[in-house]
Amino acid sequence: MRPRVVLSVGNFFFALFSTAIIYILLPYLASFMPEAYAGLVVALGALGACFAFPFLPRLVARYGAQQLALAFAFLEMVSLLALAAHPSALAGAFLIAVSVALQPFLAYELDLLLEATVAEEGTTGRVRTLFLTAWNVAALAAPLLMGALLAGSDAYGRVFLAAAAALVPFIVLFAARRLPESAPPKISAMRDTLSCILRDRDLAAVTVGHLFLYLFYVWAPLYVPVYLHGVLGIPWGELGWMFSIMLIPYVVVEYPAGWIADRFLGDKEMMFAGFLIAGGALAALGAVTRATPLLAILAILVVSRIGAALVESMTEGHFFRRVSEKDVNSVSVFRGIWPLADLIAPLVGSGILLVGSYPALFVATGGFLAVAGVATTSLIRDFR
Repeated sequence: MRPRVVLSVGNFFFALFSTAIIYILLPYLASFMPEAYAGLVVALGALGACFAFPFLPRLVARYGAQQLALAFAFLEMVSLLALAAHPSALAGAFLIAVSVALQPFLAYELDLLLEATVAEEGTTGRVRTLFLTAWNVAALAAPLLMGALLAGSDAYGRVFLAAAAALVPFIVLFAARRLPESAPPKISAMRDTLSCILRDRDLAAVTVGHLFLYLFYVWAPLYVPVYLHGVLGIPWGELGWMFSIMLIPYVVVEYPAGWIADRFLGDKEMMFAGFLIAGGALAALGAVTRATPLLAILAILVVSRIGAALVESMTEGHFFRRVSEKDVNSVSVFRGIWPLADLIAPLVGSGILLVGSYPALFVATGGFLAVAGVATTSLIRDFR
């Protein structure tokens, strides 16, 4: 297979395992600790990732992105298998933290490998949105798998086992096919890289916008399932197909959005609309009660992902038009957004739940995303 195909297939299996487990992290943790504190376990794993991320460029220079991707995937599989074995509460919390920490490391290595295949920056939007589409196709299947495995019981160990199995073809594929990599990158001090990004208003704005997107990617899949299942009592079998339909916008929106951004509109206008849509829909979940029809809930979920799909395709394409795989430190900062969001979002969520409720959480976080996202988008320099 061609390198881009290998990477897209690898991203498919990455999405299959990570999407399958993201919806059950808080319900699993809430089975042996208060819900308001469960998010702190996710934050703990993210804290470890934040400390480790600055060292990734040096590890890439020494071992190569492909070897590190294999190592991180193997460690993730071991963690998931251990979770499937019904560990103690303390061990389970530790393994969840490890799993959370490893995922952004793996995404970072895939980024570098994909960028090494991009020869012309004018194709960046299409290449990266195709890569994202492979992720999103798997993300459609993962909730259906989760719903089928949890039908009739909250046997979360089954989901962890299936997620571990999804990593087997990933490991086999990356071990069997040598992928192209750029020359070892020139390493600069992370402080210098941060300073360089902050001095460039455009790069700083798109990086902060990406952080806001990833806050959404933590708040929504962590707290919406535990609210819909644990508080409103909607069975996992129902939530499985609802979450699958919810993710369709990523498949049908992102590639066309990247193509339009490359050729016509540019990134700014669609990013602006995306933040308004995603933030408004998340806030609307605060009005959902037991009396709300399932179709109305589904409509809110779908609309929220239309907005997020627009923001994701625009922030990804815009950033990688400005940098290449050789700028490995800038990529590490951009991908370091993931563990940073994993750290910030659960702390905010736990803080709100300690003094408020789930509806208050959705209204506060959705309102913040709409306002802050629009403000950040206004600082981005459009290419069209």
